[in-house]
Amino acid sequence: MITLKNALSWLDENLEMSICVVLMSVMTVLIFVQVIMRYVFSNSLSWSEELARYVFIWLIYLGISYGAKIRKHIKIDAAMKLFPASIRPYVTIVGDICFFLFAVYITITGYKYVGMQATFNKVSPALHIPYKYVFAAPMVGFCLVCYRQYQTIKYRIDCIKRGEEWTD
Repeated sequence: MITLKNALSWLDENLEMSICVVLMSVMTVLIFVQVIMRYVFSNSLSWSEELARYVFIWLIYLGISYGAKIRKHIKIDAAMKLFPASIRPYVTIVGDICFFLFAVYITITGYKYVGMQATFNKVSPALHIPYKYVFAAPMVGFCLVCYRQYQTIKYRIDCIKRGEEWTD
């Protein structure tokens, strides 16, 4: 029997990866169909490139969240050697907090930008998709990054309290 706790646990573990797999598949099929249409049938779809571009944008921002979830976002490991081993865990947490604050800033800025797009009611040229849905990708992606960074910071603080080393 599927419980709410099991469903939420599955989402916590698989949300970004599942969506990214679907988006990558959709984008691949769209581009493949466009190539076949263009070179085999000498006819081009007017909307496929635009949709593939928007799917790619969403894929990027959800991929950033997935990278934060598995703690593999961009960081400079070589700089950690500049600090004594005893304070490296704390420096790592400070870096995680900085990334969290950056994600909060992007989320807030993205929210404002989506609001602006909603007031303008602009739509994409080929598909007539409201731009607010396209430009919501950074807001949604970095909102998920905030959640994943919170989980990471909590995990690392718990490891320090228990005297354990964490795995990345």
